[in-house]
Amino acid sequence: MNQRLLATAFFATLTCFNIGSCFGDDWPQWRGPDRNGKSNETGLLREWPADGPPLAWSVEGMGIGYSSIAVANGKIFTLGDLDDGSYALALNEADGALLWKTRIGEAGGHRGYPGPRSTPTVDGDQVFVLNQHSDLACLNVANGKEVWSVNLEKDFGGKMMSGWRYSESPLVDGNRVIATPGGKQGTVVALDRENGEKIWQTGDWTDTAGYSSVIIATIHGTRQYIQLTGRSVAGFDPETGNVLWRADREGKTAVITTPVIKDDIVFVTSSYGVGCNAFQISKDGDTWTTEELYANKNIANHHGGVVLLDGYVFGSSGGTFKCLDIESGELAYGGRSAGKGATTYADGHLYLRSETGPIALIEATNEDLVEKSRFDQPQRSDKRAWAHPVVANGKLYIRDQDVLLCYDISE
Repeated sequence: MNQRLLATAFFATLTCFNIGSCFGDDWPQWRGPDRNGKSNETGLLREWPADGPPLAWSVEGMGIGYSSIAVANGKIFTLGDLDDGSYALALNEADGALLWKTRIGEAGGHRGYPGPRSTPTVDGDQVFVLNQHSDLACLNVANGKEVWSVNLEKDFGGKMMSGWRYSESPLVDGNRVIATPGGKQGTVVALDRENGEKIWQTGDWTDTAGYSSVIIATIHGTRQYIQLTGRSVAGFDPETGNVLWRADREGKTAVITTPVIKDDIVFVTSSYGVGCNAFQISKDGDTWTTEELYANKNIANHHGGVVLLDGYVFGSSGGTFKCLDIESGELAYGGRSAGKGATTYADGHLYLRSETGPIALIEATNEDLVEKSRFDQPQRSDKRAWAHPVVANGKLYIRDQDVLLCYDISE
């Protein structure tokens, strides 16, 4: 095992900067506590039996869609299309029993892929949800009662880069809820979390929305939001929405993957023949500049996400699992593993959930592809498995359309 990667995992447990409060080993939002695809857990299984780790429970009734889950304070939250609309659902973490469900808008979708794609964000006694039709709602965690709701298209002039519908997961930062309507009124909007009223909208940045989610980073001592669209990647001020820096970066068809950050390097990737880019962000006084370090096709991640560990980016690129040096853009290795899919990190291992069903456990090393275990997901739907895997409180969660599987992966 690469010792520097283990050190990175340790220090990752000391930070929790993307959400107002942390919840131990919970997974309260998209891509975990820090929106980087990393779990803070330790003491997890190093290998699995041939048929997978023990199944703690499985439940049906999640509805149609591709949403992953959030886990916070003994509850699980997800989204799905039921018969009469799109719903937010809350489950009991211990056994998957339904606690409440709240209708937030119409069902449906586009191009044969109906259902929500977003992951709920939990903060305190509120949960924030966004469906495929841009309905953004704040709900009470305890009972699912709606506190407020808005529509990104109708209320903020929202426009997508293409027709796959809204897929980002809202960011909660202090008193603000951040979302990306896209369009001429402003790419990103900040709302008051208590009433949904607009605080600011990025009038000097008007790209149409892609499918990526906003993250928080501190670059050159300046805390900022970062978002990727089909035309550019930008950093902007959390208090005002003013753009600090912006780098042109053309995407095609659908730009989905959440950016990852190392110091002053911003790494982005997308598929459809585009590949990956790294931008170095510089600051001289009040002036920000960007420099493209490289643009290549060594990693072209579609929508399964990438994870940054000790200066290396891990994730699928088509059907190949790859490891890339973020500073140079050079590949450390590439290999097949379980195939194209979504990647999550926990306790020295990468969890690759293939869109065709298999789930692999890969050692988190930058030296070579070492697959430790693999199993085929039971209760497979006939749809591609796009919901990202979640590791929380000793459990591995796998969502597949109407089904949610909970595996015990604690040692």
